[in-house]
Amino acid sequence: MRYKLLQEGDIQVCAIRHPRTFLSKILTSKFLRRWEPHHFKHFFPLSFVFLQPTGYMENSISYSAIEDVQLLSWENAPKYCLQLTIPGGTVLLQAANSYLRDQWFHSLQWKKKIYKYKKVLSNPSRWEVVLKEIRTLVDMALTSPLQDDSIHQAPLEIVSKLLSENNNLTTQDHESIIVAIAPLLENNHPPPDLCEFFCKHCRERPRSMVVIEVFTPVVQRILKHNMDFGKCPRLRLFTQEYILALNELNAGMEVVKKFIHSMHGPTGQCPHPRVLPNLVAVCLAAIYSCYEEFINSRDNSPSLKEIRNGCQQQCDRKPNLPLRLLHTSPDLVSQEATLTESRLKPVIVTSNEIHVEVERNNTANQKMTANVGNDSEPNLIDCLMVSPTCSTMSIELSAQADRILGCYVEILKMLSDYDDWRPALASLLQPIPFPKEALAHEKFTKELKYVIQRFAEDPRQEVHSCLLSVRAGKDGWFQLYSPGGVACDDDGELFASMVHILMGSCYKTKKFLLSLAENKLGPCMLLALRGNQTMVEILCLMLEYNIIDNNDTQLQIISTLESTDVGKRMYEQLCDRQRELKELQRKGGPTRLTLPSKSTDADLARLLSSGSFGNLENLSLAFTNVTSACAEHLIKLPSLKQLNLWSTQFGDAGLRLLSEHLTMLQVLNLCETPVTDAGLLALS
Repeated sequence: MRYKLLQEGDIQVCAIRHPRTFLSKILTSKFLRRWEPHHFKHFFPLSFVFLQPTGYMENSISYSAIEDVQLLSWENAPKYCLQLTIPGGTVLLQAANSYLRDQWFHSLQWKKKIYKYKKVLSNPSRWEVVLKEIRTLVDMALTSPLQDDSIHQAPLEIVSKLLSENNNLTTQDHESIIVAIAPLLENNHPPPDLCEFFCKHCRERPRSMVVIEVFTPVVQRILKHNMDFGKCPRLRLFTQEYILALNELNAGMEVVKKFIHSMHGPTGQCPHPRVLPNLVAVCLAAIYSCYEEFINSRDNSPSLKEIRNGCQQQCDRKPNLPLRLLHTSPDLVSQEATLTESRLKPVIVTSNEIHVEVERNNTANQKMTANVGNDSEPNLIDCLMVSPTCSTMSIELSAQADRILGCYVEILKMLSDYDDWRPALASLLQPIPFPKEALAHEKFTKELKYVIQRFAEDPRQEVHSCLLSVRAGKDGWFQLYSPGGVACDDDGELFASMVHILMGSCYKTKKFLLSLAENKLGPCMLLALRGNQTMVEILCLMLEYNIIDNNDTQLQIISTLESTDVGKRMYEQLCDRQRELKELQRKGGPTRLTLPSKSTDADLARLLSSGSFGNLENLSLAFTNVTSACAEHLIKLPSLKQLNLWSTQFGDAGLRLLSEHLTMLQVLNLCETPVTDAGLLALS
C-alpha cells in the first residue's frame, strides 16, 4: 500500500507533565478521544513532559527531536496508536484508522532518517563510508511505501549538495556516485546542481560507459516529459552535452541516429508529443551557442547593414574570436567585380516580332539602389542580398564550435526525415529562429538546405506552406533560398521546386503570382531563360491572369518565353487559349444552359468550344460526372452568376480556381460534393 508523505505541521502533538491532572483533557483531545477507561492502566506508567504551561495541543514537536517511532503492540493496547520517544518523555498519537496511522508511522520514520543522512553526509570523512551511506539512502527511497515527489528528490538534493561542496573527487568516485543514484533518476529529473555535475562528466569523459548506461534513460525521460526548458535550462544543457558525448564515440553520428530513432519509436507515429519540441529546443540552443560569443560582443558583431555591404568596415575587429568575418584578397574582389559587371550588362533577346532588353538582376539592383544612403536598419533578406563583396565573405568557426554545429544540423536533418515529425518541425522552424550570423554562414545554410528541400518535397500543405513567412513584411525560407537570398547556392533549383509545390496547392494563386511579380520577377525570368519549365509556366500564368500591368515588362516576359523551345511552345499554347477565350467571351449565345446527366469534363469543354457564351448567366451541371478539372473552362465565362454543381465530383481544387476568377458569381450549389473545409476557406 502507498502512503502520502506528511508535510511540516500536518501533526500537532503535545506531551503532559501530570497525567492524572490532565486525564480529562486527554480523553477529549484531538488524537486520544477514542480511549476507553480500561486503557488508563496502560497510560499511567508512561512519563510525560508538558512543553508549555499554556496552549494545550497547539505546539508541535520538531521531526529532528524524535528519537524513535513505534506502533503500540501490547495486549489490549488502544487502537491505531503511535508511540513517539522524545528527549525527556513519550508521546502517544491515535489516528482514526489503520491507514492514517501507518501513513504517520512511515512519514515520521522517513523524516527521522532524512535528518540523519543529511547530518552524516554533510561532514564526510571517508568516501567509502559516504558511498555506502548513499546506497543505503537510495535503497530506503526505493523501498519506502510513501508516494510523493520528495521521496526521490530529497536524496538527489542531498547528493547534489555533497558533490557541489566537494570538488576534489576522483573520476572513479564520480562514476561510483552516479551509478549509486542511477535507480532514482529513472523516474525523476536531476536537480540543477546534479545536472551541472553530469555535464562536467560528459565533457571530461564522453567515452565512459556511464554516459551510455546511466545517462541514456535519464535523457530519454527528460525529452519525453519535460514541458518547458525555460524553467530548467540546465536540463537542456545536460541533454546537449549528452548528445555531444554520443557524437564523440567511434561510431559518431550513427550512435546519435540510433538515439533519435529510439526517441521516435519503431512505429510510424511517435507516441510522445514532447520529444520533437524538446529536441528542436536543444538543437536551436546548441546552434546559437556556436555564434554566442560573437553575437554578445558589441564591438565584433556586424550590423545587418554591414553584412549586406560585405562587412567592409572590419578593420577594427578583434581577430582572436572563434567566429570571424574574413577579408578576401583584392585580386579575388576585383575578379568578382568584373564578373558582376558582365552579369549586369543587358542581354538582347530576339523575338519574331520585337527586340527587348532584359536585365537579369533588375529586381536586386533596384533594391540595392533604393537602400543606398539609408541609415535605417534594413530588411533581413535585403541585408543578406548577394553583392560583389558579400558573395565572397566567409565565416569561420573554431574547431569545437564547428563540431557542435555539424552535429546539431545533422540532427535537424534526421528529424526532417520522419513523416509524422515534419509538419511540427516545419512549424517550429517557420519563423527562422537562427541568428543572422548563422544565416550568413555558408556552411550552415548549405547543410540546412536538406531540411528545406524536405519541406518543399512534402505534398502536405501544412508542411510546404511553412516555407512562406509567418506574416506579411517578414521574410521566410522561400525568400532566403530564392535567387538573391543569402542561402541560394544552386542557381535557383530549390527556388523553382518551392514555387512548383506552392503553386500546386496554394489557394491564393493569383496573390502568390502577384507577390512573385513584385519581388522575384527577375529570378523567374532568368530561370525561364535557362529552360526551367516551372518558371516558364509561371510567366505564362502571369500573362494569362493579367498580373503584369506594365507593357514593357509584358514584352520582356514574351521575349523571355520565345528564347527557349519549351517557352515558345507554352507561349503558343497560351496564345491559342487566349484566342479561344476571346471567342468564347464574345457577346452572344444563351443566358441559361443545363447539361444532361452523365456529362463529363470533355463534354463540357466540347460544348463551350462550339460557339460564344458571353451572355451565359445560369449554368446547371447537377447530377453530371464533371470534376474539378472543368473549372479551367468555367472561369472563362465572364457573365456567369449562377452555377449548380449538385451531386458532382467537383472538389476543393476547382473551388479555389472559381473563387479567384468568377467575380460575378452570386449563387453556387455545392450539395453532395466532396468539397471540404479547405475549399470553403478559399471561397470565403
